[in-house]
Amino acid sequence: MLKTNVSRRAVLGAGVAGASLLAMPAVLRAQDKSLKVGVYGGYFKDSFDKNIFADFTKETGIAVESVAEPTGEAWLVQLEQAAKAGQAPADVSMMSQVAMLKGQTTELWAPLDTAKIPNATNLIDHFVNKYPDGRVAGIGAVAWYITLVTNTDVFKEAPTSWNALWDPANADKLGLLALVSNSFLLEVTAKTHFGGTNALDTEEGLLKAFEKLAEVKPNVRLWYRDEAQFEQSLKSGEIPMGQYYHDVTGLAAADGQPVRSTFPKEGGIMDSGCWALSRASEKVEEAHTFINYMSQPKIQAILSRKVGTAPTVKRDLIDLTAEEFAAVSSDIEPIIPRYDLYTTKADWLNQKWTEMIAG
Repeated sequence: MLKTNVSRRAVLGAGVAGASLLAMPAVLRAQDKSLKVGVYGGYFKDSFDKNIFADFTKETGIAVESVAEPTGEAWLVQLEQAAKAGQAPADVSMMSQVAMLKGQTTELWAPLDTAKIPNATNLIDHFVNKYPDGRVAGIGAVAWYITLVTNTDVFKEAPTSWNALWDPANADKLGLLALVSNSFLLEVTAKTHFGGTNALDTEEGLLKAFEKLAEVKPNVRLWYRDEAQFEQSLKSGEIPMGQYYHDVTGLAAADGQPVRSTFPKEGGIMDSGCWALSRASEKVEEAHTFINYMSQPKIQAILSRKVGTAPTVKRDLIDLTAEEFAAVSSDIEPIIPRYDLYTTKADWLNQKWTEMIAG
């Protein structure tokens, strides 16, 4: 079972107040190799420091200075400004998919040489982030899922499809994420009703998805930004169904709460972060060694057990038991967010979302 007791968003949304941007470096002798690695602050950084970085240094001789990065756009902006000045606040950083795409537009990411990352062949294909011309911009670090969650006192049977969100029987029973860019409900709508997320390729397709998603509104009790608010209402049965983080729901269930997480037949929503190398970094060799190390099945298994993340490597390579794997992931093909849309059409999507869905 997962060893975490902190929500994925608290972890990956950790603009943790007071998380110092520059962690204290390990004391280095001049001849030693070192690498600055940016990871989300708070619990997440502590877990990496304790469970990953010390062993990496032991195995490779490369000392890690972990840097607590703020989330969202803030770290991207800092890396960008520093790179213009020829500096790297971190050599390698864990970046969200939207930040990866935005960084690509300014060539912020130094292309990675997969010949120096042989373990990259272990990764599931969609975890290799590429520039439009095929150069590798990032390598999948960790993943996590948003699933369909229910209160087991209210729903004796688990739902099997995202279509439950549209069921008139569920009027005023749903809690859904409040933003177009973090709920990924357009993708859910496209996969459930229009054959897949490629239905969102055109503005016409997006409008159809918005119109279909608008049919869910009578069923929504809460559009939530604050996870804790929904989690409490889910546990109490006040809002007995919605979308939430699979691992956190599993932890609540393990604590005896009447909640369950279900991977619908259309798949859970898989979100993820990438390792990316700043173009201003001079630690190119060390960075490749680090990313190769992190792409080992045994390291991905440690992350699943200790940090609660889903593996980015192929299932058959990893020694997680069926129970351990189910605690963080699923064999059902996931819904992959259309990150491209949140960079190319962000303003339009936000406007339509406010007008038609959560306004």
